[in-house]
Amino acid sequence: MELFDRVTAYAGRPVRTALEIGAGTGKATRLFAGQGVAVTATEPDGAMLAVLRRHVPAGVRTVQAAFEDLRPGERYGLVFAAAALHWTSPEGRWSRMAGLLEPGGVFASFGGPVQLTDPAVEEAVRAARAPFLESDEVPSPDGTPPGHAMQWPGTELRRSEWFTDVQQSSVERRLTMSARDYVGQLSTISAYLVLPAPERQQVFERILQVLPGTVRVAADLTVHLARRRHEQ
Repeated sequence: MELFDRVTAYAGRPVRTALEIGAGTGKATRLFAGQGVAVTATEPDGAMLAVLRRHVPAGVRTVQAAFEDLRPGERYGLVFAAAALHWTSPEGRWSRMAGLLEPGGVFASFGGPVQLTDPAVEEAVRAARAPFLESDEVPSPDGTPPGHAMQWPGTELRRSEWFTDVQQSSVERRLTMSARDYVGQLSTISAYLVLPAPERQQVFERILQVLPGTVRVAADLTVHLARRRHEQ
């Protein structure tokens, strides 16, 4: 709810229609649809879209499509991406995004790493992962250093002629999840997704072996908000 409240406060008006980029299995879809927003959820992967369709309210419209395949037509009050924007092509990203938004409409991107809070468990997972991956961190798509005050995609949005009033904030989250749910979260991270399927399965099995039944995680969200310029 804090995330939804932050987006609507920034919008300064009721958000009635939204387009989601890379909806995955629909966690963020459910958040916005549950608040009465008419959400169109787009996702290129058919298997993920099938899961999403089983778990979202009936009113959610679903489209199997990559961001690059979406054509300007209907415009929305909000376009959002939950930990999915880095999968989109940088070429023409922001003009395409602007074409999906009403003038003055809001773009929102949010996500962040899910980090184990117990150092001993974190070290055990690092050791289990080591034969396959040195690190599972997602590097900034535009090379922005981790400690920089404005992180990507805010850095790109500030340079874009299509957007203004770029803001970055964070939402603190501490969660308890099962070991299997934690590994399920890892399965959405690009460092694992680019591994060959047999290696990916092996590393997940190794990680499961060293995890307790439930884990505590820090899952803080970095939120970027921007407004489509009226004059464009």
